[in-house]
Amino acid sequence: MEETALYPPDAGFVSQANVSGYAAYEQLCQRAAEDPEGFWGHLAEEELHWFEKWNHVFEWNPPFVKWFVGGKINASYNCLDRHIEAGNGDRVAFHFVGEPGDTRDVTYRDLHGMVCQFTSAMKRAGIQPGGRAVIYMPMVPELPAALLACARLGVTHSVVFGGFSAEALRFRIDDLEAELVITADGGWRRGKEVRLKDAVDEAMQEGCATVKHVVVLQRTGSAVTMREGRDVYWHDFIAGASADCPAEELDAEHPLYVLYTSGTTGKPKGILHTTAGYLLQNTMAMKWVFDLKQEDTYWCAADVGWVTGHSYIVYGPLSAGATSVLYEGAPDYPKWDRWWEIVERYKVNILYTSPTAIRALLRQGDSFPQAHDLSSLRLLGSVGEPINPAAWEWYHRVIGGGRCPIVDTWWQTETGSIMIAPLPGAIDPKPGPPHVRCQACRPIWWIWTAIRLRVPARAI
Repeated sequence: MEETALYPPDAGFVSQANVSGYAAYEQLCQRAAEDPEGFWGHLAEEELHWFEKWNHVFEWNPPFVKWFVGGKINASYNCLDRHIEAGNGDRVAFHFVGEPGDTRDVTYRDLHGMVCQFTSAMKRAGIQPGGRAVIYMPMVPELPAALLACARLGVTHSVVFGGFSAEALRFRIDDLEAELVITADGGWRRGKEVRLKDAVDEAMQEGCATVKHVVVLQRTGSAVTMREGRDVYWHDFIAGASADCPAEELDAEHPLYVLYTSGTTGKPKGILHTTAGYLLQNTMAMKWVFDLKQEDTYWCAADVGWVTGHSYIVYGPLSAGATSVLYEGAPDYPKWDRWWEIVERYKVNILYTSPTAIRALLRQGDSFPQAHDLSSLRLLGSVGEPINPAAWEWYHRVIGGGRCPIVDTWWQTETGSIMIAPLPGAIDPKPGPPHVRCQACRPIWWIWTAIRLRVPARAI
C-alpha cells in the first residue's frame, strides 16, 4: 500500500450520498461561512421539533456561545415522540444483543413507553427539572431509556463507565451533587459478572450525602444489598407509574448532561453539554458523516459511558430516527467472531468502532470475519485514537470488502460531536489519522461557522 494512496468511493455510493460530490461539500461550507445564522436556523427548523421558536440562532461571547436563544425544546421528545407521531413507532430503535446470547428488539414505541414510565416514577419520587442523576449501568436498553427519561424531565445526567471504580464513582456523585443514582445489580463482560451495585454501595460508604434514591435494575439476578428507604428495584420504582408523561418544555440551553474526563492526567473535569445545539450537531453528523438512510441498520460499537456512546448510540441516532445495534459484551466473547456474527445476523450497514478494536481484531487474522457474510456493510467508521495505515487498510479490505468508504473521525469529549472527517460521498479517504492527512479530510460546517466569526472551535 502506498502512503499517498486515495480510496475514492464508487460512483454508485457517491450518487446516493447525502452530500454527493466535493462541489456539494464546498457549497455547504460556503453557506455556513457566509450566513451561519441562516444556515443553522434553517437546519434547526427542518431537523428538530420545537415547542417555541428561538429569538436568536446564536449569541457569541468568545469563547462562549449560546445556541437558539429563547427556544423551547426537549431532547427526549426529538428522539422518540416525533418519530411515533410521524408513523414510525414500530420501527426498531435498538436490536439488543446481551453477552450471554439474549436478544430483544426495542421499537421506538417500546422505548417511549419505558422512558415515559420511568419519568413518571421520577416525578412521583419528588425529582424535578433541574435535578441531577448519575447513571452507572451495563449496556442494556434500560441504559438509553434512563438517559432519555432524565432528558424528558430536565434532569441533568452524568453517565459513569461501568468499568470505573467505586472511588471514581464517588467523586462524580459528589461533584455533581446527584440526588438520584440509576444502576443495576451487574452486567456481563467476557462471561463474568461486573457487580455494579456493590460498587455503588462502596462509593456511598463515605460521602454521596446528596443521594436520596438508588434505582437498581435486575440484569444478572445476583443478590445485592438494598438499603431501606433509599434503594429500590427498577420494576418496583416504575410500578403503577403512568406511561403518559409529556416532555418538559425546556430552554434550548438547558444542561443536558455532564461527562467527566477520565482523570488520568489529574482531577476529572466535568464537561457540560446543553440541549439544542448539541442535538442538532449530532443529528446532522448522522446524516452528513454517516450518510444515514432510513433503511440502514447502524452500529456504534462503543460504550455509553464515553462521549461516543452519548452522541452516536443515544442522542444522534435516535434523533435521526435510526435503527441501531446495542451490544452488551466484548468483541472476543465467546469467540473473536462475535461482532461479525452480529453484523451478519442484523445485516448491519454502518459500523463505527475504535482503532484499538480494529487492531485487536486484525491480530486474530482474516478467518473470523471471512466466516461470515459482511456484504450488508456499506460504510465504516473509526473513532478515538489515531488509526495507523495498516489497520485502516485491513479494515477497508477485509471488513469492508474493498467497497466501503471509511469515515475516520476526529473530535473530543469537549466538542460533543465529530469535527473533522472525510465525508463519504464527497472526499476521497486516505489511510491514516485525519489530523495528519488534511488533503483527505475536511472540517464539518460548524468549524467554518467558527472560523467566519473568529471564535475558537472549543467554544462550539
